[in-house]
Amino acid sequence: MNRYLKDDISRVLYSEEDIKQAVIKIAKQIENDYQGKNVLLVGLLKGAVPFLCDLARNIDLNLSIDFMTASSYYNGTETSGTVNITKDISTNVEDKHIIIVDDVADSGVTLTYLTEYLKKKNPLSVKTCALLDKPHRRTVDFTADYFGIVAPNDFVVGYGMDYQEKYRQLPYIGVLKESVYS
Repeated sequence: MNRYLKDDISRVLYSEEDIKQAVIKIAKQIENDYQGKNVLLVGLLKGAVPFLCDLARNIDLNLSIDFMTASSYYNGTETSGTVNITKDISTNVEDKHIIIVDDVADSGVTLTYLTEYLKKKNPLSVKTCALLDKPHRRTVDFTADYFGIVAPNDFVVGYGMDYQEKYRQLPYIGVLKESVYS
């Protein structure tokens, strides 16, 4: 691992093993809920990629995968409140159950917006899934259908999560030193 990135982390919040156990927990819940159903995992680029890959590998169902790029953050640490979709899904969803997969559910703005947006494409259902849940950061009424870990109000990076496109490759989730982003 890049020692320069490690120097920016104040502490490891969730180890590789913690993440693995959370992913397995979510995968089993999805398996139980969707036996015999046509499921499309929609990963939100870029942060959800490691989580989506691990999640898909642990779900024993016949899955499809697609991606979207949507954000309300724009390289900052606080939501702008406006969601911008820059890449839409390319899959026809009319016969599918969609599960939107994100790295962290914090404000709830993006996942709420995308749920309503994807419902307009006439899927069988739309649910949300996030590795980390930060309910204390909500700015809208939102609850993830599936989540792995309730996280504290720290600015975290690693396992897909970034600050200015850095730290995504860390195999753990760590708290970024405030001096890096303030």
